[in-house]
Amino acid sequence: MILNIDKPYGWTSTDVIRKLRNVMLKNGYPRKVKVGHAGTLDPLATGVLVVCTEKDTKKVNDLQAERKEYLFTIELGATTVSFDLEHPISERFPTEHITEDMIREAVEKLRGTQNQIPPLYSAKRIDGKRAYELARDGAAVEEVDIKAAQIEVYDIEILSIEMPYVKIRTECSKGTYIRSMARDIGTMLDSGAHLTELRRTKSGGFLDGEALNIDQASEILCQYKKEAVE
Repeated sequence: MILNIDKPYGWTSTDVIRKLRNVMLKNGYPRKVKVGHAGTLDPLATGVLVVCTEKDTKKVNDLQAERKEYLFTIELGATTVSFDLEHPISERFPTEHITEDMIREAVEKLRGTQNQIPPLYSAKRIDGKRAYELARDGAAVEEVDIKAAQIEVYDIEILSIEMPYVKIRTECSKGTYIRSMARDIGTMLDSGAHLTELRRTKSGGFLDGEALNIDQASEILCQYKKEAVE
């Protein structure tokens, strides 16, 4: 089964998988039932998380490779070590010199194929450890060799500018870090920036308007098992 889940704010993608697996185990699914997702969302992000169960877990890689769409808001003039609100503001920067034309020019530069450096607080593996594990062990950005990865931004547009906040929509490839986009916009503006809001609105053909909450997904899994037994 493939489920389009609206990941709750504050939940990790693994939290969603764990919750649904527990629901399945309590309702007669085999102990080694397979459950996986097709593309991690950060804890403070919401929106489309594609979850596959049982035989459909074989489709995870193909589903994960599909385009993603996001709506996000950045705050200019301040940054955090994770480039979102998971950590407190670590530095503040001037914004008086920033004009709307400068913002539009910086955002437009993100369009197309590019080599993007993931955030230190990410799930990227470095010498067998997750980057965020190294960060929590006290490693600084300059001490960790985070290699750039090629991504593609197919489309990007500014939806609103209400300084110091900028709301943006983007359609991009697998492996794109929206927090890195926020960081890069701040850098291009000789300032800083971090995410204040992030929602995945599309993953391949799965749309946020059709996404299920956790309770709805749990009920579908229970009903499916009940019908299979009958």
